[in-house]
Amino acid sequence: MTEVGARFSPAATSPQLVAGWINPQVAQIGSKPWWRVDGMYVANRASDKISQLTDNVYVCRSGSAADTQVISDYVRYFLHQHTIQLGQPATVKVASNLVRLLAYQNKSMLQAGMIVGGWDKYEGGQIYSVPLGGTILRQPFAIGGSGSSYLYGLMDHEWKEGMTQEEAEKFVVKVVSLAIARDGASGGVVRTVTINEAGVKRSFHPGDKLPLWHEEMEPQNSLLDILAAGSSDAMVQ
Repeated sequence: MTEVGARFSPAATSPQLVAGWINPQVAQIGSKPWWRVDGMYVANRASDKISQLTDNVYVCRSGSAADTQVISDYVRYFLHQHTIQLGQPATVKVASNLVRLLAYQNKSMLQAGMIVGGWDKYEGGQIYSVPLGGTILRQPFAIGGSGSSYLYGLMDHEWKEGMTQEEAEKFVVKVVSLAIARDGASGGVVRTVTINEAGVKRSFHPGDKLPLWHEEMEPQNSLLDILAAGSSDAMVQ
């Protein structure tokens, strides 16, 4: 499982990029959805590990599926009550600190690493990382999960401020596909969520459409397809 969060700015032609708009950032998050139980057994290689907390805030989940699900459920409930009391949507910072509070107060019992991303009218697009133990870090980009150890060098080399929405989504898909190629406990498909003032856009990237790395083979439908192509190599997907 690998999760990635990144901020980016709208393209220069965007009608939202106007004088006086102080914070034009947008949140872009992505996830590679393997769900493991009982050690290394993969129960669902296409599970959706990006959960909605509010209309404008989402969370990427890694670690114990049960732990991250219950944290997401509690935070979603508390944010709903918070929104009713205030009469306006909760901010990304409030949502992130609720995740941090539950993770920290129960750190001896939970195995949960989470990335919270969203947009609000006060600070624009934001990314917060809440790793194991309950620390909270606001960052321009954040990575987590078992495949993230393979991504630090690539992120440091290729990350840049001011990416457009299209550039940011391609970047997220690229780095997550590298984690799929390198990490034996990661794979399946890539899901992305883009959050800005206009709303939320969810995208799905199937495994056979992802970039290939190193000596990866093109995905095949079956062993017969490989044999028909004149190759006896084992199928790799």
